[in-house]
Amino acid sequence: MKQKIEFELNGKKVNVELEKTQTLLWVLRTHFDLTGTKYGCGEGYCGACTVLMDNEAVRSCTIQMEEVAGKVIVTIEGLSKKGELHPVQKAFVENDALQCGYCTPGMIMNAVGLLKQNPNPTKEDIIWGMEDNLCRCGAHNRIIDAIQEASVKMNGGK
Repeated sequence: MKQKIEFELNGKKVNVELEKTQTLLWVLRTHFDLTGTKYGCGEGYCGACTVLMDNEAVRSCTIQMEEVAGKVIVTIEGLSKKGELHPVQKAFVENDALQCGYCTPGMIMNAVGLLKQNPNPTKEDIIWGMEDNLCRCGAHNRIIDAIQEASVKMNGGK
């Protein structure tokens, strides 16, 4: 049975009418053409599909649409403001933390969620906070450096 689901997506109020058991990942990709959120494992393990839901990093492949009603969703496409990259996006570019790029949107979204929860993480906090986002290219050290740099910049440092 289809249901109308309303929520905020990247700063805009939206609604869709669909099966409430569809996953957020597929709704983002097929209904809203937001393909920056990637399909990886489909089981919530790899982190490629990470988005923010009410400022918390979540795996969109495991979130059913009925859970999204009334929530605020931000995807990788919604991070930049007025053409300006988010500090985490900038830091990933500046630290060459991108490599193949498939995991990058999920890594960035998870990092933003981490920094919202802990604006001044230690290196160990970052390692543990990013532990469940998988990258096969081996850019982990550059990813950690990027998140450390973004943390400093977001807190007024240079």
